[in-house]
Amino acid sequence: MWIKQIFMAAVGLSCGFAVAGGLFALIIALGLVAEFADQTHTARYIFWYEDAVAAGGILGNLMSVYRLIVPVGPVGVGIFGIFSGIFVGAWAMALTEIVNIVPIFTRRIDMRRGLALVIAVMALGRTIGSLIFYYFRF
Repeated sequence: MWIKQIFMAAVGLSCGFAVAGGLFALIIALGLVAEFADQTHTARYIFWYEDAVAAGGILGNLMSVYRLIVPVGPVGVGIFGIFSGIFVGAWAMALTEIVNIVPIFTRRIDMRRGLALVIAVMALGRTIGSLIFYYFRF
């Protein structure tokens, strides 16, 4: 019986490493960390950024698997929500930039004016959706 448990733990750990490695490889391949460092003119801290991404992934997995509760109060939850939104928004924008979805979309619908308004409305929609999700989840 204990051999089965050890085997299951080894398989689960190996699968976790594979998924985490794929996620971090995707983050690096999209150039998210390098782009943030370039935009903020802090390229000399690139290793700190990469360590922060790895630590966030590890801590997030630990909190998810072991259901750790961190008593931070409403302010802490708000700060977490802001950073989570920034992270998801950065992912979405990086993916749309990689596949060039905005230029293709504007050409297909023959949009000549109002692109800034469309992008602002998309961002507003994502914000409202996130707020509704977190409001009804907690």
